[in-house]
Amino acid sequence: MDSQDGARERAAREGEAGARRADSHPLAREGGGTHSARLGPAERAAALARMADPAHELDLIVVGGGVVGSGVALDAVTRGLSVGLVEARDFASGTSSRSSKLIHGGLRYLEQLNFDLVREALQERALLLQRIAPHLVRPVPFLFPLTHHVWERPYVGAGLTLYDTLGFSTGLTRGMPGHRHLSRRRALRLAPALRRSALTGAVQYWDAQVDDARYVATMLRTAASYGAHVVSRTQVIGFLREGERVTGVRVRDLESTAEYDIRARQVVNATGVWTDEIQEMVGGRGQIHVRASKGVHLVVPRDRIHSLTGIILRTEKSVLFVIPWGRHWIVGTTDTHWSLDKVHPAASRQDIDYVLDHVNAVLSVPLTRDDVEGVYAGLRPLLAGESEETSKLSREHVVTHPVPGLVMIAGGKYTTYRVMAKDAVDAVAHGLDQRVPPSCTDAVPLLGGEGYQALWNQRHRLARASGLHVARIEHLLQRYGSMIDEVLDLVREDPSLGRPLSGADDYLRAEVVYAATHEGARHLNDVLTRRTRISIETFHRGTAVAQEAAELMAGPLGWDDEQVKREVEYYTKRVEAERASQEQDTDQEADAIRLGAPEIVPVGETTARRPAAKRS
Repeated sequence: MDSQDGARERAAREGEAGARRADSHPLAREGGGTHSARLGPAERAAALARMADPAHELDLIVVGGGVVGSGVALDAVTRGLSVGLVEARDFASGTSSRSSKLIHGGLRYLEQLNFDLVREALQERALLLQRIAPHLVRPVPFLFPLTHHVWERPYVGAGLTLYDTLGFSTGLTRGMPGHRHLSRRRALRLAPALRRSALTGAVQYWDAQVDDARYVATMLRTAASYGAHVVSRTQVIGFLREGERVTGVRVRDLESTAEYDIRARQVVNATGVWTDEIQEMVGGRGQIHVRASKGVHLVVPRDRIHSLTGIILRTEKSVLFVIPWGRHWIVGTTDTHWSLDKVHPAASRQDIDYVLDHVNAVLSVPLTRDDVEGVYAGLRPLLAGESEETSKLSREHVVTHPVPGLVMIAGGKYTTYRVMAKDAVDAVAHGLDQRVPPSCTDAVPLLGGEGYQALWNQRHRLARASGLHVARIEHLLQRYGSMIDEVLDLVREDPSLGRPLSGADDYLRAEVVYAATHEGARHLNDVLTRRTRISIETFHRGTAVAQEAAELMAGPLGWDDEQVKREVEYYTKRVEAERASQEQDTDQEADAIRLGAPEIVPVGETTARRPAAKRS
């Protein structure tokens, strides 16, 4: 505790400007909050100081900064609760940045007769597309090749008719056409890359996609704009207790090693694949058991697959998607049990060959490993059941209250995060001795969503006014929505920021600066891997722009030349380790190689095996 008071005092001083912003609610200021909540260094320090104030008890502290934890924070703060959120690494650094990047109902769940899950997911898809995040979630078409005569077309058609009917029942259908049947000739016009012998015809249907990590960052900024305190690189190392009740958490600021006690009336654990570890730390009987399933995706240039539509293929275990992604395709995924390192799940040569073999089975010009720009692997937090196959484990979620003061949530899927968050905060409300309003996040747009369509319609005028090409404006609108002015302000102040990054020209230099000043990026890897997707969208995987990007981040984050050098070295070593791991034949070999790269901010061992902290 000796270092805690001094660290808190320093954080308070460093965050004074951020604290003034936090205390003056941005949505209440004149102008309606056009300039949004920032998650810069000053705001981080202010949030940490506020949460650690011994005179201040939060209603809720959320552990985990992925899509579910972020959703819990937004749901709770928009119900009027005082909320904090801590994340041990970068926001969305786990599962929530490594998904298939789809917002979908899940066609395969229809075959499992799980109609309620599909209906719920399609309801959420409609809300995200039309109301909550129209700037971040957009429709995408998929072609389902048919390979059998007579029976398959009516079978698939019936399933897609039901899928469309469940989707249309939401009443929010703009921009989502119904499915349509295609002959082989018409299907090949849409997807000339397919081998003629690989299909007898096809059915085209529509779903939606999202940049998963960007969505999480935007949701956290939205929560902060309503008053939530949001901090990354802050690890929970123990729980505060009063008898059997959990009364808060003890955290370590990994950037300074200072430790703090954060008092809260309720704690929500939303750590996904780390759920079991948190249960062990709190010492209660494990009511939730999570198994990790590894999903590997490949990124290839758009010109390697000639198609105007995404493609979905059946595999022996699940499905394989070929998903349009800007100037690229995302191809995946695998579905295999993973029991090794959860922070950096490694893709092996076997994983990569599996994906290539299955997609090449239908392509007229096969892909090779030389076509692969990027590879990423993520872990699905599946609720453990009787089945040994991860592809058959439940994608539904569960909320439990294992000990007083602690709510745990696990399972589910990205698309239904908002429902998961609502259920978790309902459990929190049950544990609070006060009336808590019902969830309203179905009617709360994320920052950048309000006014997005009008700005999209005005994109040519914005291009003329900014001096940027309209293609650049479209790119910025689809990443920042109506917050685009915040990025353009940086360019107006420093025109050099209006130039693209050398070696990753899809992104402007201003976007790197903005990531550090507004979006909570603390390190080079945060920017190249999650705030942008340079690490998977370029053959050099970000190494060619690492120096330039680090120098752009240096000013906002106060780095000296030595820190810039360190950031570039750590990032380069990470890329080298990933490349080497992807040449290994087995998970064990790939995992060992990947773990050879050092962490820029090491995450220490938790205090799970020592008694939890108690407050006197």
